[in-house]
Formats: sequence, structure tokens, C-alpha cells
Amino acid sequence: MRVLISGGGTGGHINPALAIAGMIKENYKDSVIEYVGTKRGLETKLVPREGYKLHTVKVRGFQRSLSPVNIDAAIKAVTSVWEAKKIIKEFKPDIVIGTGGYVCWPVLKAAAKMGIPTAVHEQNAVVGMTVKMLSKYVDKIMISFEESRALFDCPEKLVLTGNPVKSEMLRQNANESRKKLGLDESTPMILSYGGSLGALKINENVLGVIESFSEKKDVYHIHATGRGAWQEIKAKLLERGYTDNGDYVTKGKVTVREYIYDMPVLLSASDIVISRAGAMTIAELSAMGKAAVMIPSPNVTNNHQFKNASVLAKAGAAVLIEEKNLTPEVLAKELECLISDKARLDSIKTNVRQFAVEDSLERVDKVIKELLPSKNEG
Repeated sequence: MRVLISGGGTGGHINPALAIAGMIKENYKDSVIEYVGTKRGLETKLVPREGYKLHTVKVRGFQRSLSPVNIDAAIKAVTSVWEAKKIIKEFKPDIVIGTGGYVCWPVLKAAAKMGIPTAVHEQNAVVGMTVKMLSKYVDKIMISFEESRALFDCPEKLVLTGNPVKSEMLRQNANESRKKLGLDESTPMILSYGGSLGALKINENVLGVIESFSEKKDVYHIHATGRGAWQEIKAKLLERGYTDNGDYVTKGKVTVREYIYDMPVLLSASDIVISRAGAMTIAELSAMGKAAVMIPSPNVTNNHQFKNASVLAKAGAAVLIEEKNLTPEVLAKELECLISDKARLDSIKTNVRQFAVEDSLERVDKVIKELLPSKNEG
């Protein structure tokens, strides 16, 4: 089976694509998988690391407000389809799967027009512009929330799959992960990140917590700054006595890096996670049963991250701090409370598991089988 996958820009689109690719590779031993992204997106780093050939097309997203950028976006919306057709003709996929981000538009539209089976996955309850535009072209639309059904006018195409996370996440063992990282079993570990591109407010406040709390307490703390802030933060930490290890800097039990490439291992080893409240983040935390302090991004469509985090907080499955209320002191106090109250920490870990869709990859596989009934498992 030959599969072309497209999803790009941020980890929220790329990680589910890689999870689906991994499932296909496991279930269909004869499969050949290639990927389409852009030269600017995080996929240029993540996809080759997973061993998949990466093709690129020139495309950009539309601005929601009036902007000269939209003229270039309109031109590329046409020319990128031609580029995608060329890739498709050369690769000859049996199926094309997209996971969002504007790069999906030319790839799935071209494939659909060429009569190739297509499916697109939407991670959020609020449907993205690209997925909405593709809904009239693709064969199947995989949604992650039941509430999304009302936002489409093609109910026959919709399949509830949940958000797929890498199968290796479900296979992780916390003690083995800690040994792999060189951590002892008794010391609490904090893992913090604001997304693949970085989040200014999270970086500012987490760095404050590291200085006032993590460097002084008996805790491990690993923080990822994201691509945009890494060089500036690295320079500041080196001035504060951190050791330069190339891709990361360290001081005592604190490590700061640009990006988390080994997320399954780090999540498995962690006791507390500080993060945004995107759909994929919640899927990973719930699948692994992790206690999280969630700081929703206020700069997203319909404030959907706050809604995500609120649902978990009301169920006792996460701690919610709105960005407007975020300070290093507030964050450090929550960390202290969680570390000192094991019963509460364990309760959050138990409660968050109820939000996991553990068979998400199996549901995606069922969609593939429906679109390609003649293909057998390898």
C-alpha cells in the first residue's frame, strides 16, 4: 500500500500524522509512506527524523483580516495544487491522508480531483479553515469531538476517531523511562512546554519558576522553549551559569531545550506537566494519565483551549490557570501543592484517563480499510 500523508506547520498537525503513519507501518508491512509539507514548517525537522521522505509545496495560509498577504496566498492556493499533482503522479499513492494545516489544501484537493481515496483528520472541536474547505472534496472526515458534527453539512462523511497518539506512548513504562533519562525514581519530575513554536507567556513564567522554585527544590525540571525563543533564552541561561550541551543547557537537575523530540519518554517519566490545552496535548496527557497545569492560549479561534481545559478542570483532571492570572508565584504555588499532596496528584492522573480515546488509531485504520477494501494487512 502506498500512502501519502500531509499535515504541517506545528506539532499539533504533524504529530497525529506521524501517529497515523506509524500505525500504517505496523499494520501494513508492505506499505510505502511519504509526506508532503512546506519548507518553513516544523515538519522539515520531525518527518525526516521518523524516516519518511518529505516533499514540499509552496503554499501559505489566508489571514482572517484584510491583508496583502492574502493575494499571495490566493496565487499559491492555485499553483500549489499543480505542485501537489506532480508529486502525486510520481508517487502514485493508493490513499492520501491529511491532518490539517494549510499545506493539506493542495495535496488533498489534487488527490480528490484525480480520483484517489482521501481522508482528512480534524484535531479540534472547532473546525479549522483548511478542513472546512476540503470537506466537499475528500471522501472521509475524521473528527475528534462529537460536537464537531454540527459544523459540517456532509454527515455521511464524518467518522468519530478521537485524536491519534503514537502507539509507542501507550507502551511506555515510567520507571524504564526514568532510567533511560538517568533520573531516580523518588524525585518528582516537571515537564513544561508551550508548543512547537514557543509561547512567550509560558516561557517567561516558567523561567521565573525555574529560577525561584525548580533550581532550589529537589525536583527535576525539563523545559522546551519552542523554536522562536530558543537562541535568546539559551544565551540568557548561559549567562546565569548553565552548561552548554549544544541542543540543550543544564544546571543541576534543570534542563532547557528547544524542542521535545522524545515526547513519549519524557511524558512517561514526568509527574507534572505544564502545557497549553490544545487537542493533541490533551489526547497525549489523557492517554498517558498525566497530571497537568494547563495554561490555555487566549489567541485561538473561539477560545477553544480554555473550553478544553475547563472541561478537564471541572472533572478534577487538570489544574487550570488562565494566562491573564499567570505569574511565576501562582505557578510555583500550584506545583508545590501538587508535589506535596500525592493523593490529589494521583486523583488527577486517574481522572484524566477518562478523556482518552485509546482505540483512536484502530478507528483510523477502519477508515483506511473502508476506503481501500481491496488492500489486505501485510
